[in-house]
Amino acid sequence: MKSFDAIVIGGGQAGPFLAARMVEKGMKVALIERKFLGGTCVNAGCMPTKTLVASARAAHVARSGAVYGVNIPGEIGIDMKVVRARAETVTMNARNGLIGWFAGMDDMTVIYGHARFEDPKTVSVNGETLTAPRIFLNVGARPVIPDLPGINDIDYLTSTSIIHLDTLPRHLAVIGGSYIGLEFAQMYRRFGAEVSVIEHGPKLASREDEDISDAIADVLRSEGIDIHTGVSDIAFARSSDGITVATDSARIDASHVLIATGRKPNTDDLGLDATGVITDKHGYITVDDSLATNVEGIWALGDCNGHGAFTHTSYNDFEIAAANLLDGGDRKVSSRILAYALYIDPPLGRVGMTEKQARASGRKIMISTRPMSRVGRANERGETKGFMKVIADAETKKILGAAILGIEGDEVIHGIIDAMNAGTTYPALQWSVPIHPTVSELIPTLLGDLKPV
Repeated sequence: MKSFDAIVIGGGQAGPFLAARMVEKGMKVALIERKFLGGTCVNAGCMPTKTLVASARAAHVARSGAVYGVNIPGEIGIDMKVVRARAETVTMNARNGLIGWFAGMDDMTVIYGHARFEDPKTVSVNGETLTAPRIFLNVGARPVIPDLPGINDIDYLTSTSIIHLDTLPRHLAVIGGSYIGLEFAQMYRRFGAEVSVIEHGPKLASREDEDISDAIADVLRSEGIDIHTGVSDIAFARSSDGITVATDSARIDASHVLIATGRKPNTDDLGLDATGVITDKHGYITVDDSLATNVEGIWALGDCNGHGAFTHTSYNDFEIAAANLLDGGDRKVSSRILAYALYIDPPLGRVGMTEKQARASGRKIMISTRPMSRVGRANERGETKGFMKVIADAETKKILGAAILGIEGDEVIHGIIDAMNAGTTYPALQWSVPIHPTVSELIPTLLGDLKPV
């Protein structure tokens, strides 16, 4: 049996950085990864998909050139092999950077294999047994495949496999109208495929307020994406030239099907029953405000604990664990103000409460909205789809949440994120003097238009 000061299972965006910090503190650490360092973000999520989004935007801008007085003769062609290779290069550069970084740490042992618990202090991997007083789980999540009629009779794609396509689908049917599905839908439409989005719920991006969801649907429909919401029945069958997707309201002749109906944690094959670690009904590991499980000496970080399914929340889990365990801190998950983005174009930047949540909280609230058509930068760039929205507490003057669906919305939202984290009241932020011409310059104006509801 090999002994370590700590064992980290999973090489995502929390565990490896915590492992590196522990090595800096003089600890001997084992990092176990069953496949690739970097987790979903580096290998099948943020980095490859946003590289693909960039290629799709380049195609869209090229096709729109005449509007700006830039005439490109002939049809805009897409070389999917180059598109795929570019995304793969970005992934490999990041993955190899991590490999090289860890190789330079004398007290870091990186093991590739499938780890399983033997008991709360012991794991087995590749026929070896390892033990440590501290074990950190950063095992991530994977796509959920729903039990739908005919699904096992077709060759479907997931968010992991679709990034390896080097040919263009004739017609891509996207099952699921949430964040992952919508990004791929617009991306492949801009590459030139016909695209249909099929969503069980009554609206796209169900987490968002209805006005945001409607605006997202308008953006996608304006680019020729076929959207079906409120679909109760879906079945698949092979056809002579692809896949037939039959719903209660439509019949779609697709060449490819992307299943984007959510993700589930990779906790079902860790041998958690040998530890007594509690999980919820969905398999997420239950943790307290410091990310500790109910079993002493075991922590869960990142997607597998159900406290955010984003790279930035996973990295923040590392920061919380490192501060509390190594730096004498007292940081809490509950102190985190959740923010995220939807990377369609224009993007959606979101922080804090939705309007629906704020109304349900019983607070006296104020709301302000502003269409992007009244933003100078948006007009100059010819990208006026979407709107800004902010919600504030009428009594405390604190900002409760905001949504910016529009050009550079994923960057502009950070002005509000920072203000909320600093506890800045909206009157104080209203009197800042932003740079012109930018999208951010409209934040004080947006705040100045707050009205009670």
